Amino acid sequence: MSFIKRVLSTVTGIFVFLFICFGLLIVIGLLAGSSSDEKITVRDNSVLDLKLDFQIKDYAGKTVFKQYDFLNENRKDGLFNIIDAIKYAATDNKIKGISIDNNFIQAGFSQTKAIRDALLEFKKSNKFIVAYADIYTQKDYYLSSVADTIYMNPAGMMEFNGLSTERLYFKDFQEKSGLKMEVIRLGKYKSAVEPFLENEMSANNREQIEGYLNGIWNEVKKEISVSRDISVERLNTIADSLLSRTAPLAQSSKMIDKIAYYDEYQNGLRHAINVEASKKIKTISIRDYAVYTANKIKTKTSSNKIAVIYAEGEIIYGEGDEEYVGQGAMNRSLKDAREDDKVKAVVIRVNSPGGNALASELIWREIELTKKVKPVIVSMGDLAASGGYYIACNADKIIAEPTTITGSIGVFGMLPNVKGLADKWGINAEQVTTNKNSILYSLFEPMNGGQEAYIKESINDIYELFTNRVATGRNMTQEDVKAIAQGRVWTGVDALNNGLVDELGGLDIALEYAAQAAEIEDYKIKELPVFEKDLEKILQSFGLVKTKEDILKEELGEANYKIIREIKLMSRRKGIQLLFPFNIEIK
Repeated sequence: MSFIKRVLSTVTGIFVFLFICFGLLIVIGLLAGSSSDEKITVRDNSVLDLKLDFQIKDYAGKTVFKQYDFLNENRKDGLFNIIDAIKYAATDNKIKGISIDNNFIQAGFSQTKAIRDALLEFKKSNKFIVAYADIYTQKDYYLSSVADTIYMNPAGMMEFNGLSTERLYFKDFQEKSGLKMEVIRLGKYKSAVEPFLENEMSANNREQIEGYLNGIWNEVKKEISVSRDISVERLNTIADSLLSRTAPLAQSSKMIDKIAYYDEYQNGLRHAINVEASKKIKTISIRDYAVYTANKIKTKTSSNKIAVIYAEGEIIYGEGDEEYVGQGAMNRSLKDAREDDKVKAVVIRVNSPGGNALASELIWREIELTKKVKPVIVSMGDLAASGGYYIACNADKIIAEPTTITGSIGVFGMLPNVKGLADKWGINAEQVTTNKNSILYSLFEPMNGGQEAYIKESINDIYELFTNRVATGRNMTQEDVKAIAQGRVWTGVDALNNGLVDELGGLDIALEYAAQAAEIEDYKIKELPVFEKDLEKILQSFGLVKTKEDILKEELGEANYKIIREIKLMSRRKGIQLLFPFNIEIK
């Protein structure tokens, strides 16, 4: 009897727990729903607070919860929501100016440039832009350099020393651990797998990294030079000699205008908007203002639409989500846009390092079908490389930012092998087969010559298909494509010169071309894809359960977790890859 009681008690407890969780979800949903966008107001004589210390994605994302409609999300803090908000602020009489305040911006250089360009347009309204920081990172300063007045804390620091990136190499680690990656690549610059083959960076890899780092740095210097009236040569000297590392040095180098504490900066803001020293400054955050702006822009009455489909993240074979591009969500979005009579043109915003070759081809095919029905324009973000370029190459027109990293037309295949690790642990694998190639590959045996030849043949076939796709889409010969391929990456400026893109600019230029091609003037934007979430992800997002990634970060620390995560990502990629040479973090 006591056993039955314990069982009933356990079952009852489970039901109570599930009921509480469900009730909590309902309450949260109702709270989310009750805080409607309409409640965001902008007060007279306000300052727009451009604090960009959150992760900025091109597409904030639309999420549908299958079981709980009240939790559906349509966020408005993506890159182009921010840009729309800045544009709207220029004509909003309630906004007197913009404050760029202690940012630590979490965006790529092309994203930062897009926001910076919007700020330059905003300045034409004759409203002020001022900037303040305790610490200026290079990207923060690049953005803030548009300001009329740049403030810096007396004890503050500025990072302005040129760009760099760092790559980890794992050859010795493989030999010591027994965990090896079997690699076959095509393209002398296709260095995504180089860290598993060498202990040092190859000359070809160093050449291409120096090429795009210098390309991005040249654009940054050029634009800062114009805004601050400092020659490019002088900016190089400042970077080489660290002549802006402290507030006094930065002011002496004309990188900033005023040295002040934050309260003094706020007094300057009060003076600019004519507010008494005792009064509080009215501000609205860029995230709130982006929601407010989105509601205003929705008032357009045109029935015409241009679909903007975002391909953001690594390309995987499967559905895809906010972090990864999958042919499932992408092709469904393309089909939706193609079959919607109100959609007159399609713009694909690519911000992807590439990934799975088959998924890239499947997306390419759906774009090809769409292109036969409606104009298709591509806008490139920070990255449109390898598989990211594959899905872009056949568009009617390709627009890239000067700082976009693109190209990387090459292929590699990689398979994990644990033979050495198994030997160390005393594990022996024995196989029984019916045919010569019954086992195409085993984790526990070295790759033999026949297997390697088969994979090389597959990689060569995909490389031929890839270069042929590019040649057809760009109206080039396949030989000309191969001359600039080999996995080599290019900046947007270089890609314009070698024919991989048509023009330099942002999403706004791509939309203009789409409207022209569709012969429409007024239109609404239809953003895709729409993603779906399940109950497990809902619980994770509310902190009711912890992901294994969260646990690993806590136990190992962020730096160690990144190393393990990179090894894991390389080992889980299936099939032949069209991927940017490496995970890049430009500093």
